[in-house]
Amino acid sequence: MNKRSYEEVSVGEEVSFSKTITEADVWSFGAICGDFNPVHMDENFAKGSMFKGRIAHGMLTASLIDYTLTGIMGAGGIHISQEVKFLAPVKIGDSISVLSKVVEKITEKRRLVVESVMKNQEGRTVLEGKAVTMMPN
Repeated sequence: MNKRSYEEVSVGEEVSFSKTITEADVWSFGAICGDFNPVHMDENFAKGSMFKGRIAHGMLTASLIDYTLTGIMGAGGIHISQEVKFLAPVKIGDSISVLSKVVEKITEKRRLVVESVMKNQEGRTVLEGKAVTMMPN
């Protein structure tokens, strides 16, 4: 990972990342955060839900944004805040693509505003987000 200066980052810059959500991802994330809601873990339970099957944790999906933020900021960048809108469920086996774009620079505080869009393999938007990050000196 390269270190980048604030001056090197441009409004309009984009970074993307793709990942297929696996069974192991869902179980590992559940173990990390303690969320064993049966809509994530129990297929029989989840079949009776509005989703008609198991779904990944929303925050597991949102965490994929981190790769793109690090790609924009480089080594030492800090993720200060994150807004997310969950628009559609992500199921195990879905391939999720994240595209993050720098939309604003706040020079006096060395901050970046980055908008992210996540889509599944069918092109359906599953999440939209907006982050504020801080670049190192």
